[in-house]
Amino acid sequence: MVQPQFVDRRDELDLLRSRFEREEADLIVIYGRRRLGKSALVREAISDRDGAVYWQATEETPEVQLANFVDIASETFPLLGDIQRDWEALLRTLGREDAVVVLDEFPYLIESDDALPSKVQRVWDLHLADTEMTLVLVGSSISIMEEKVLGGGSPLYGRRTATIDLPPLDIRDARAFYPSDDPDGTVQSWGVFGGTPYYLRALTAEASLAENIQTHVLSEHGILHNEPEFLLRTEFGIREPQTYYTVLRAIATGRRAANEIADFAGVDSNALGSYLSKLRRLRLVERDIPVTANPNATRKSRYRLKEPLFRFWFRYVYGQEGKIAQLGEEAYEELVAPSFTEYMGPMFELVCQNALPDLVSKTYRGIGYWWHRDHELDVVGLASDDTLVVGECKYTTREMHEGDLADLERSARQVDWTPPEGGEPDYHYCCFCRSGFSDGLCQTAADRDDVSLFVPEDIVGEINNRL
Repeated sequence: MVQPQFVDRRDELDLLRSRFEREEADLIVIYGRRRLGKSALVREAISDRDGAVYWQATEETPEVQLANFVDIASETFPLLGDIQRDWEALLRTLGREDAVVVLDEFPYLIESDDALPSKVQRVWDLHLADTEMTLVLVGSSISIMEEKVLGGGSPLYGRRTATIDLPPLDIRDARAFYPSDDPDGTVQSWGVFGGTPYYLRALTAEASLAENIQTHVLSEHGILHNEPEFLLRTEFGIREPQTYYTVLRAIATGRRAANEIADFAGVDSNALGSYLSKLRRLRLVERDIPVTANPNATRKSRYRLKEPLFRFWFRYVYGQEGKIAQLGEEAYEELVAPSFTEYMGPMFELVCQNALPDLVSKTYRGIGYWWHRDHELDVVGLASDDTLVVGECKYTTREMHEGDLADLERSARQVDWTPPEGGEPDYHYCCFCRSGFSDGLCQTAADRDDVSLFVPEDIVGEINNRL
């Protein structure tokens, strides 16, 4: 299987290209965690466009940065060679040319010249806002982009005309890179490598998932072997990462409640909030609440790792480097294979949640988890037609049977949700299972219109139909 050069991002590409064509000025901000393909996105957007300048900043002095920018931009606009080496003068000149200008790694420019946002704001207000120029600011440092570019205290606040907070690819697009077209193999590949383009491009298409994990993650020479540690120390600027590592490992190994994480990490429960807050800002950790709850009122919280590779790494690699080195080529079979099905359980739940709008076609006000005391539901959709869609996910080697449906129905009745228009909700029950269903459950689903059964082929197939 040959890997594609560029996959999807249709919405983002359409937005950028439509803004390039507008007869008015645009200031567009693109940001997000590193490795997501922000640079590839903007390069693709301008690939067939004349009068566009793409320049990637480096961690150098302001003078060197300006000189480098002029060298690159002069290839498209030679008149810049005669312009004063000053950002305001250069941008003003490019504005008169109605240019598309992409400043990638914009945080590097801010770090070397903290006054740069003010300079851009001044030239924008005085000159560029009345042109047809498009200025695109791209950054991977989420904290700097949010504080210095997007935040209310930034000189650029209120000037941007569009913002792209770039997410990972979803499974329907990421699967083009996976080593297997088998639906269950697709789910497993997503459960380890997710949708981060940099990780996907590392995969060897001709190898199995197990071989890719062994070669690229477990092997000390693998391109992703130290990826989480590298990002935490360098890109995210966490200088004393030990406690963060332990918090991430706690979540990766199934401790999702705050008190469980604090106990495992040996952190005071009052201090844990600051660690979780930073990890959430970095888009590494996400807070889950019952889908029926008010996020501003509920104290119920569970935490999970947003990036599958981080979850895999902190479960199987961190703290076991010595054992992995000793096992060598047997590391996957000895350390991962025995518990991989268990590892995939929560990942399968996320896949099912994401697929729900395609599988049970409704408009949803919310999709997520729900739990209360001894009852828990893996998939809950609050549909606008007053239907409560509830689902149970089993990533096991056994079939689901009528008893599983009965448990699902009992838990669904515990959900305290009143439709917006009042009255009692209707119920629709979904069983998601890796290994299929008993004859009795299949007959029940055939006899009832409020029960649906889905295996990986249904889930991934439905997603794939949207390609």
